[in-house]
Amino acid sequence: QVQLVESGGGLVQAGDSLRLSCVASGRTLSGSAMGWFRQAPGTDREFVGYIRWRSEITWYAESVKGRFTISRDNAKNTVYLQMNNLKPDDTAIYYCAVTNRITLLSRSDSYDYWGQGTQVTVSS
Repeated sequence: QVQLVESGGGLVQAGDSLRLSCVASGRTLSGSAMGWFRQAPGTDREFVGYIRWRSEITWYAESVKGRFTISRDNAKNTVYLQMNNLKPDDTAIYYCAVTNRITLLSRSDSYDYWGQGTQVTVSS
């Protein structure tokens, strides 16, 4: 069993930055991948990016590439989502998730455990 707790969301203006955190507990993450997804009202959950815990290899959705960065702190069992140059279209609830799978990491159904989400609202 893994528990994930996100934090760091809030209300910001277009062009601002935010850093989300996701603290994991319950098991070692060395063989895992951590993903970030988001969901706006009335839409499906959307892939944002992932990080492979051991190698720190990352991958991003085209919509956030160049603006968002995922990193992790092994000692704190925490993964971060640094979001720069935020746009109103980035408004959503952001979720972190964990999986031991090594493929199809952009699919939400590849992940086993999810956090409760944190709201990010970007005003124009």
